[in-house]
Amino acid sequence: MSTLSVNQNKLQKRLRRLVGEAVSDYNMIEDGDKIMVCLSGGKDSYTLLDILLYLQKVAPINFSLIAVNLDQKQPGFPEHILPEYLKSIGVDYYIIEKDTYSVVKEKIPEGKTTCSLCSRLRRGTLYTYADEIGANKIALGHHRDDIVETFFLNLFYGGSLKAMPPKLLSDDKRNILIRPLAYCAEKDIENYAKIKEFPIIPCNLCGSQPNLQRQVIKGMLNDWEKEHPGRVEIMFKALSNVAPSQLADTQLFNFKDLKIDETATPRFIDITEL
Repeated sequence: MSTLSVNQNKLQKRLRRLVGEAVSDYNMIEDGDKIMVCLSGGKDSYTLLDILLYLQKVAPINFSLIAVNLDQKQPGFPEHILPEYLKSIGVDYYIIEKDTYSVVKEKIPEGKTTCSLCSRLRRGTLYTYADEIGANKIALGHHRDDIVETFFLNLFYGGSLKAMPPKLLSDDKRNILIRPLAYCAEKDIENYAKIKEFPIIPCNLCGSQPNLQRQVIKGMLNDWEKEHPGRVEIMFKALSNVAPSQLADTQLFNFKDLKIDETATPRFIDITEL
């Protein structure tokens, strides 16, 4: 690939800086970590691996990276692309072969969205494999836009205020998930993937489903961003600026025992006592 232009170099520096800030803010990577980088063949996971490889070279700590891809046996999946790419950049990798595609097609009626089941099957397989290879961290390629979209999915369709945390301990407490791209905008990642000429592999199972709830949310956020540039970034910042006492969750804030402070300074002073 040719030398980066000034703007391309700025983009690369910005993504590296944002990943570094996220890693630092959430203490995502520690000395001696063995990190399993989940590589799907999409723009996000390629960018994730690329920047983590850079951080590995410049960080003052030592950590190892292992790229892992789950071959879900989708028809037409180009099995040679990822191994060839990973060999070309000298990265240790594993390819897990598991036919989750057939399971999803069998369980989900035609015309229904497959993402939920597909995601659960994929997640369970990857969590287990991390244990098998002794990886104490699992790095996922979710970015800032994914996190905001998930917040609105839960708000509109799930009736809850939650998103994707940049760092998460799994329910069984066996895996720590990290999302180093949490501060990065999808448009920057997309442009970076083009610059780096990553060999993108499309998802034929779910990528062609136009009526996914996530696609509806993505369209809404894109429209908002066009009308008010910077709005998505502001919404993301709101997720780390939460005021529990201004919401309505009785488990998060003790509303029942609120009492006035009898010793507090009165708002009005009786001037006859002056």
